[in-house]
Amino acid sequence: MGDVPDPTAPQFRLRRPERASASAPRLDPDQRAVVDHRGAPLLVLAGPGTGKTTTLVELVADRIGHDEVQPDQVLMLTFSRKAAEEMRARVAARLGGTAAPVRAMTFHAWCYALVRQFADPEEFAAPPTLMTAAEQDAVLAELLAGHDPSTWPAGLRPALRTRGFATEVGGFLSSLASGGRTTDDLRRLAADLDRPAWARVADALEEYGAVTDAQNLTDYAELVVRASALLDDPEASAAVRHDLRLVVVDEYQDTDTLQVEVLRKLVGPAQQLVAVGDHDQSVYGFRGADVANMARFTDHFEGAEVRALRTTRRFGPRIRAAATAVLPPGQPGGLPVEVVRQHRDLACVAASEGEVEILTFATPAAEVEHIAQLLRREHLEGGRPWSDLAVLVRTSAQLDRLHRALVAADVPCEVAGDEIPLVAEPAVRVLLGALGAADRLARGEELEPELAHTLLTGPLAGMDAPDLRSFARRLRDTDRETPSRVLLARAVSGLHAGDHELDPAARRLAELLARAADLVQRREPPEQVLWELWDGTDWPRRLDLAWESGGADRAAADRDLDAVVALFHHAARSEERHTRRTVQAFLADLRSQQLPADRLADSTARPAAVRLMTAHRAKGLEWPVVVVAGVQEDIWPNLTARPSLLRPDLLDGSPVTARDRLHEERRVLYVALTRAGERLVVTAVDPGSAEAEGPSRFVAELAAAGSDHGFGVESRLGRPSRPMSLRSVITALRRCAADPDPEVRASAAGLLARIAGHGSPNARVAHPDTWWGLVDPTRSEAPLRDPEQSLGLSGSSITSITGCSLKWFLSSEANGSRGSSTAQGFGLVVHAVAADVVRRGLERPTAAELQAHLDAVWHRLGHETAWIGERERAEAHQALARFATWHAANARTPLAAEHEFRAELVVDGETVVLRGSMDRVELDAEGRVHIVDFKNSKHAPAAAEVLQHPQLGVYQLAIATEGIEGHHEVGGSELVQLRIPAGSATPDAPKVQVQPAPADPTASFVHDLVRQAVHTMRTEELAATPDTCTFCEFEVVCPARTTFSIGARR
Repeated sequence: MGDVPDPTAPQFRLRRPERASASAPRLDPDQRAVVDHRGAPLLVLAGPGTGKTTTLVELVADRIGHDEVQPDQVLMLTFSRKAAEEMRARVAARLGGTAAPVRAMTFHAWCYALVRQFADPEEFAAPPTLMTAAEQDAVLAELLAGHDPSTWPAGLRPALRTRGFATEVGGFLSSLASGGRTTDDLRRLAADLDRPAWARVADALEEYGAVTDAQNLTDYAELVVRASALLDDPEASAAVRHDLRLVVVDEYQDTDTLQVEVLRKLVGPAQQLVAVGDHDQSVYGFRGADVANMARFTDHFEGAEVRALRTTRRFGPRIRAAATAVLPPGQPGGLPVEVVRQHRDLACVAASEGEVEILTFATPAAEVEHIAQLLRREHLEGGRPWSDLAVLVRTSAQLDRLHRALVAADVPCEVAGDEIPLVAEPAVRVLLGALGAADRLARGEELEPELAHTLLTGPLAGMDAPDLRSFARRLRDTDRETPSRVLLARAVSGLHAGDHELDPAARRLAELLARAADLVQRREPPEQVLWELWDGTDWPRRLDLAWESGGADRAAADRDLDAVVALFHHAARSEERHTRRTVQAFLADLRSQQLPADRLADSTARPAAVRLMTAHRAKGLEWPVVVVAGVQEDIWPNLTARPSLLRPDLLDGSPVTARDRLHEERRVLYVALTRAGERLVVTAVDPGSAEAEGPSRFVAELAAAGSDHGFGVESRLGRPSRPMSLRSVITALRRCAADPDPEVRASAAGLLARIAGHGSPNARVAHPDTWWGLVDPTRSEAPLRDPEQSLGLSGSSITSITGCSLKWFLSSEANGSRGSSTAQGFGLVVHAVAADVVRRGLERPTAAELQAHLDAVWHRLGHETAWIGERERAEAHQALARFATWHAANARTPLAAEHEFRAELVVDGETVVLRGSMDRVELDAEGRVHIVDFKNSKHAPAAAEVLQHPQLGVYQLAIATEGIEGHHEVGGSELVQLRIPAGSATPDAPKVQVQPAPADPTASFVHDLVRQAVHTMRTEELAATPDTCTFCEFEVVCPARTTFSIGARR
């Protein structure tokens, strides 16, 4: 007996959405001429906003409406899924939903369908799986890793097992295929051009083909090759042409040589071809697109005609003038001169002339802050939805900085998912970290402390810093010998004996990882383990709440949810391709993919957010307001030749020149500028220094074009005076709440109360309970140092305390430092070799002897990669060579190396013990003592700083107080900078910075520094000093450096 349905349960019914109908648009004469064209192949030059998609839709609708073709006899080809979906939907709407859908698809999708149509039904049980570019790289990397390096040219052997080389081989494969060449052709070219590496690549590509065939995989390039081969078969070609009467190709400028060859085989006398393109928007040359295909259209298709759409509806004459100013000069060859002139001299029918602004700023931070101000003003004062605004940049490397800065300024923004690698998404990193932890636990391994810390403070556990410190203290109460970071790792690993001491969040995380580890042990697929990790916490619910709150929180939640969905999609694909794949293999494969992988198709429903993307990604899109940011020389244009070991540009015998690259950079900027409909803003940084790169040469060209259209370069000094965000309003009101005028104070307090009562997360910072400044300073229950004991200080601790007492506390007292690094290991090894020279009494050691000594222990440093280790070793060799030069020229007599000292000093009635170690102590001919401190930094202090250098001063004071071997007279101290040359004339000698001996070493500047350090340690007043933050590892938590120091306590 079946289950009885519950009548109270919600009932769901799937309904097919009604197809929207659309009336015929009003076409201009040029569009009508294209729609009415019959017969010969036609190339239509269509600039931005000229209505090319509308024209193509009307052309197809007209043919079907007049019964000249049936819907299934039409093929519409384009170069993106979104464009294909839009064309298909618009044709259906024009036909009123009464006709069968036309075939509108990407070029590769059509090739895939063709391959499936003519595949031998017995050859494959399933259709071939199409790999993404990232998956292709992973397959090639695995294949190349198995090659014997000795079979490759010597220059390529070090790169053979790198991910970058696999990517380059994949690109070479695409170039070879898009040019219509085979591996046999490649071998002939290798012999003709004396490039033996190409012959080896040909072997590797044939091996790659065998591997992918065996696994039923294919890539984008191979799809077009197979489709071309099918059309060479007369029977298959006849069958395809029999069902085809009209072929429409959009974005023809993005075709490559092989794709055009496929079109030539596809289109015969019975098929009409209409292609639409714009040579000025050809920006995919790096993917194999050949803009010359536009010029050769009349050669490739007999009797072809060329027309232009001459009217743009997107923008006015100002934006047109700015955009055309950066186009490559001259006419592209091969096209009718008059048609090209008509194409570029667009008539504008927009309602307004449009706005163009060119803004420069003194710093990148000011640039981003003004962009945020501009966007918020458009939204708040102009009333524009966030989705009407876009920020475009040249490279994906610029996206992350802009995204973080805009979100911090309360500007909701969305980065397209296919702009960055999946593994770089924060939400994905969380899940992959937890998956890796579960895998380690399943193999009986303890978690690494860094991973445990990341998981505890991430969204799966959600512990904040105070909670984590409290938890660590409780764990230390049960085990005083083990470092707290190790105890935390053991707790998360489920290895801590005292379960009652576990924090609830830590316990939930440990239980979650245990369940996931059990699934791994049972060899469940990675997708199922990931689902356990995702579904086993309240993180999904928290993302839902963030989405419902709107604004920047919604945009961030959208990005996280999209990334998680893409991760599960990838896991499902992986399981389909590799049944019962291990978690280790899945993680290795995903983490090796350094390129952005294909994501799920973009949704047409965009969140209320500013779009942030590269100019390439923006092609085909438009917004009322567009900011083109970061237009700097060497970024836009970037004329640096793309580094290549294999040189695929030589395949066709015409390598890419600097002029070619400049022309493509111009076209990329043209694409970015023409995305704007009403307001275009171009920004750049002009530091005003001849040594720093300034605005791009294109900025000057834009300004020159603007002289006749009312726009030019405007320099904005400083940061926005009052950022237009709720946080900045609250900050201003808090200042007013401290105004001497009681009416101003009362008014500000009332407004703050109204904001705080709003209830939104961003408004709660208006409540005084969240203000750090009103919180009483905290004091430790136990003093930092026993007040009954003498204080111990060293030169380095005095430097740290007086430089920034907060940093000293966090690193030395709270043990918050990341610990030793290879940079510190570099210094230890070099210092040890230098000390050994004194201990062994070597008078003139050669650089080679010292370097051999270093090489004997260098491997113990454990560098992250071999190439980093080799680079550091070379620099260490150079440092020791400088030391040998300095040592040979030094006339003083060494007394000691790594000399431990202890000296007592009374400051304001308190005894202070100075301790430390001097790198080297020497005696000059007059019997005076000199102290040498070897430095391995790449940056030397200023000469004025050396005169007040705390460490050198402490060393001199210690010698004057305690002496060494009976010597008390101080001759001075010095820093010997082993990684910095003495000067351009003496690069083999180190830079030496001397601190002369004070007139009275017992009453020098050191006493004031010691007094300041003693006061800090006794009062425990730890202040953040913002003068030494450049390389501080605590900058992210420092109140002196945090962007918004007035904020809510979490």
